[in-house]
Amino acid sequence: MPASLHALVVDDEQPVLDELVWLLQRDDRIASVRGTHSGTDALRLLEQGGIDLVFLDVAMPGLSGLDIARLLGHFRAAPQIVFVTAHEAHAVEAFEMNAVDYLLKPIREERLRESVRRASAGADTDRGTSAGDEQIAVELGGVTRFVSRASVAHAEAQGDYVRLHVADGSSHLVRTPLGTLADEWADAGFVRIHRSIVVNLAHVREVRVQAGRCSVVVQSGTELVELQVARRHTRALRDLIHERAL
Repeated sequence: MPASLHALVVDDEQPVLDELVWLLQRDDRIASVRGTHSGTDALRLLEQGGIDLVFLDVAMPGLSGLDIARLLGHFRAAPQIVFVTAHEAHAVEAFEMNAVDYLLKPIREERLRESVRRASAGADTDRGTSAGDEQIAVELGGVTRFVSRASVAHAEAQGDYVRLHVADGSSHLVRTPLGTLADEWADAGFVRIHRSIVVNLAHVREVRVQAGRCSVVVQSGTELVELQVARRHTRALRDLIHERAL
């Protein structure tokens, strides 16, 4: 069943505010939606609680969307955030604040529905269980999107880039060395199995050993992908999996 999300739209441009409220009212996953053109008023409503998802205009007089998002970081139970803006300049800051999505004006209904889908998925999996999960900024067709680190099944080195293979079958390139990624994501359950491959242990479905060679099987969309484990990483991998099974 779709999640019933209570949404708040904050935008100082009345036509944009009205359109977003109207479009969200058409989405069955939205239980209720309120709108305000004032950052101060938005903060008052957010402090009252009961809001699951907030659409924040980045540039507003007084309290900006970024200001509100920073304040939400101190809330015990903060709503999910979608930034709405006419510019891409603040995409990195949005990524650092773990935004669900980053929408560019003018808003297309299908893109808005995708943002709600992402928020709904986050509600279904209980954001409390993923409190430390990161949102990875990726580029897709000139649009900045955010991919949950927990949804990455494995990562593969491709020159100066790393290709992230997501459990839903999609893949995205990010400009970072695989070694850096492996070090930074180790505490989140990612382990290097080859000089060019890092896997997320949470997505490992099988560990196979044949003729002395080890491989792991991960889910990628509707397919199972078998990845070879280098000999020098085999012992460490098997020990990690054993520890998690205890």
